[in-house]
Amino acid sequence: MITAFISPYRHDRDNARQLFAAEDFIEIYVDTPLATCERRDPKGLYAKARAGVISDFTGIDSPYEAPECPEFHVNTAEHGQEAIMQRLLSGLTLT
Repeated sequence: MITAFISPYRHDRDNARQLFAAEDFIEIYVDTPLATCERRDPKGLYAKARAGVISDFTGIDSPYEAPECPEFHVNTAEHGQEAIMQRLLSGLTLT
């Protein structure tokens, strides 16, 4: 099973990890600088958050705690989608 979550707090990710066997949980830190997120934002949510229209928005007025030891760390500002997927797929053993 593969799932994706916006999980800005380390303790939430740690709690999720505890629900699975060690070999069944892989944390992938999709690292994207805030400026890049804002530039790519098709819905204008970051602008709304900066204007105070949206509150508790991660990276603007709500914190993000980066993972300390993710199994994978990819930076979308430095690498394209294809390169990132190749890296992830080459590092995963799917059964």
